Amino acid sequence: MNKEYLKEVQKWAKTELEACISFWLENGMDNINGGVYTCLDRTGRIYSTDKSVWMQGRCAWTFARLCNQYGNRSEWLNASRSCIDFMEKYCINREAGGRLYFTVTANGKPIRQRRYYFSEAFYIIANMEYYGATGDNTYLERARKYYDFLYELNNGKIKDPTGLEPKTIPETRKGRALADPMIFLNTTAIMRKYDGENRNKYDSYAAECADNIIKYHFKPDLSCTLETVAPSGDAMLDISSGRVVNPGHDIECSWFLAEQAEYTNDVKLFENATKIYEYALAGGWDNEFGGLLSFIDCKGFPPEAYEHDMKLWWPHNEMMIASLMFYKKTGIQEYLDQFEKARQYCIKHFCDSEYGEWFGYLRREGLPTLPASKGSTFKGPFHVPRCLMAIDLMITEILSELSQP
Repeated sequence: MNKEYLKEVQKWAKTELEACISFWLENGMDNINGGVYTCLDRTGRIYSTDKSVWMQGRCAWTFARLCNQYGNRSEWLNASRSCIDFMEKYCINREAGGRLYFTVTANGKPIRQRRYYFSEAFYIIANMEYYGATGDNTYLERARKYYDFLYELNNGKIKDPTGLEPKTIPETRKGRALADPMIFLNTTAIMRKYDGENRNKYDSYAAECADNIIKYHFKPDLSCTLETVAPSGDAMLDISSGRVVNPGHDIECSWFLAEQAEYTNDVKLFENATKIYEYALAGGWDNEFGGLLSFIDCKGFPPEAYEHDMKLWWPHNEMMIASLMFYKKTGIQEYLDQFEKARQYCIKHFCDSEYGEWFGYLRREGLPTLPASKGSTFKGPFHVPRCLMAIDLMITEILSELSQP
């Protein structure tokens, strides 16, 4: 029975993927300045021409990844290259040690610099995935250079050349953020996939990231994984920011860790990855209206973030990836049931059969915020297509295993 069901799901994923990619190719690509616009309304109209640097990197990765999974197509390679070229030409603050901006204008004038290092991470994966699709060493060397730079920044081995101060006054409060080792772990996995020459370094850094996540942020005694902890890893339960749980982040983190566990054949790490996922689902799933809440407080206090009870697209993408990955590894039906629960929620609330692509932002009861949008500074062609590509690939692998005698 699972075979026919899986084939049906795979067909759905391919159809949604095609609609999503077509939406961005037709509406988002800037054929004048290069790069991609991501502030698009439901129909694909651009409502802001400012460009997200995160999305330039993520879009470039997505289109290169399509090539690496399905074979090179000129429209995909051209879209990926357009975003990479735009970043290279306009998005690097060369007067601040090569840090990347956060937002720029349509024609590349800088608007905002942030202290966070995620623009650099997405620049790295864009260049590395494009190298995987083309074999052009220019992109490999860029990715290698910025990967080492990001490692030093992420671990405080060099001062931030922008001169931006920490978010809090360090004499009063310091902390560890889950996003730092989590995003670097995923970045490392992509580097390792295409750069076997430096595999030992990537193996070491990936292990370091996984250890930091489990050692500092994973809290079985609280049945959660905390976004922010003290430098020692102690929970800061007397302040709101110390009790924040982001279910989507935790679920995304769980499958990053599961990939690392499979690569290293680490049974204990895989077990912890499933616990991180299960804690996030238990605390984050809205039993009244369905869907994943954006933020919860690990002690049940009112979350500080005003958008805490909204339903965003990407946590549901991560839930589908993680649950199917855990089903593929264990064969436990409950994971497949959870995958289907997430998929049905997405079909009912996020998917848009009329215009293609998915709504990004829903109110708690599951209706799109109005006017509805398909993209923003933070939403572009990344989480949805990454999820659908992963579903397609994993189902192919599961069906292959089921067909073996």
